[in-house]
Order: sequence, then structure tokens, then C-alpha cells
Amino acid sequence: MSIIPKIRATLKAKLAELIPAWSGKVLDIQLPDVGLSGASAVITFAEEVQKSSWVGYRRIVKIWPYALPGSGGMEQVEAWCETLIQKLHNTRLVDDAGEAFTCVYLGAADSDRTEPLGGLVTRPIRFGIYVPEPEANVETDADKDPWLTALNNWTAQQLGESWTIYNDAWPSGYVERSVLWRLTSISTTAPGTTAFELRKQWMGHIYGHSEQENKRIAAQLVERLNAQVKIVLDSATRRYLTVGEASADVQADAFLNGQIRLTLLRRAQRDLPDAPLVREVHNKPVLDG
Repeated sequence: MSIIPKIRATLKAKLAELIPAWSGKVLDIQLPDVGLSGASAVITFAEEVQKSSWVGYRRIVKIWPYALPGSGGMEQVEAWCETLIQKLHNTRLVDDAGEAFTCVYLGAADSDRTEPLGGLVTRPIRFGIYVPEPEANVETDADKDPWLTALNNWTAQQLGESWTIYNDAWPSGYVERSVLWRLTSISTTAPGTTAFELRKQWMGHIYGHSEQENKRIAAQLVERLNAQVKIVLDSATRRYLTVGEASADVQADAFLNGQIRLTLLRRAQRDLPDAPLVREVHNKPVLDG
């Protein structure tokens, strides 16, 4: 069974919950020869595209709130739109099979209009429905980046057991109060001939119960990263990662873009070729006259 009907049913139920006046009146599509009567809503699905490797694919949804001109008209439509934006933006919904998807508000590109048959007024707003891809492969210990393992351990120590940590991509059954770390770039510098510095940049997504919690946790982690400076890579061999830079954009989208930008670095020795320290020895005797 396609996942799209489950998204439809779940979203329709959520709209009726948020706007009680729409109970039993959230429709999939408006038929051309049937007029709408009274407060209602229509949802229409548009294009579906692969967004990125960490959020899966995106489906565009338009929500059309309809109101009678004599029962609030466009003022009522605006009020309903404001409620939907506040309650649905960056909201995780779960269908009856336990699969999760996230709604992200994308704005309104259409103008006010009147429904021809029933005379109701409306203005649609757009949401992106983001559905993570199912995990194709099970990661083995050999596949794990030890830097990422160290970063996960440090994050878990800071936030405790009430937070879940994900790597690389959102799983299909992701939960709130979670952190996603994903690698964005790798670079090296060579401060000397015998050593080099390896740098890895990470993006951290803080997905809490609310925007306020997202901001608070992002700021808290960045402050602690800059204060601690080093993260344990291997305690047995006394190896550490150095925090090169840690910053947070608390206005960034938690699900799509991530709020924390982190640079970790470690200096390592170059593998020099086996060669004699002294290539040649010349002996030139000097005779005393």
C-alpha cells in the first residue's frame, strides 16, 4: 500500500482536530459540479521530489480553507491559516502504522478567490510533507566513523537518556527530542612536513518538543562545545578531537537544515617513506704538509 493515502488520512484528521468547524468537512478535492456549503477545507497534493539524503522526499500540499462571506469571510480564512501555520509548521505526524512525516510551512503563492458554485471565499497555503526514506542497509561497526561515535557519546552525556541521537539521515520512525549529526565536509591542512591537520565539519539538527526547546538546546550544546574544547576519541590511547569552531543559527529549520555548525579537527603524523637519514658519506683525507 502506498504511503501517500496514509499521509492524506492523517493530515485530514489533524486538520479536523485543529479546526473543529471542519469536522467531517475536510475533502480530498473539490468536484467541479458540486458546490461547498459552510466552513470546510480541501487538500490537494502537488509535485513530489527527492529533497536530500537526510530528509527523504518532499510532497507539496495545498490547504484551502473555505468560509462564508457572511460568517467571517476572508478574516475567518486568515485566522484559520494562522492557526495551521502555528500548529503544523515543523510538526511531526504519525499515521496508524507508526510511520512519521514532518509538515513544513512553505508560504502562500495564490491570491484570494471565490468558489464559483457555493460562493465561499478562500486562499490556499502551502506545506511541504517530508517523508524520510526507509533504512536500506544496517550499519556495521566497520562502517562507523569513530569521530561520529565520539560526538554521539559526548552529546548523550550532555542531554541524557531522554534524547535520541541519529546519524546521517532521519529514520522513518524518528521521534521528537532527538539530535541528528551529519557530516558535511572533510578537509586537510599541512602546518608542517611531518604532520597534517584533518578537519571534519558536521551539521547538528535539534528536534525537540517546541521551537523554544530547539533554541535552548542548540545554544546549550554550542556553549558547552566551546567551553570543553576537546572531545574524547579514545580514552585508552589518550586521543582527543579538538573543537575548531561551534556556532548555532537558532532561526534555522530543525528538520531540513539544522541549527549547529561544528568543526572538529585532529593533528596526525604523515606516513614518511622508509629512507636512510643520511644519503651519502664522503671522506676526503687532509694531509699535513
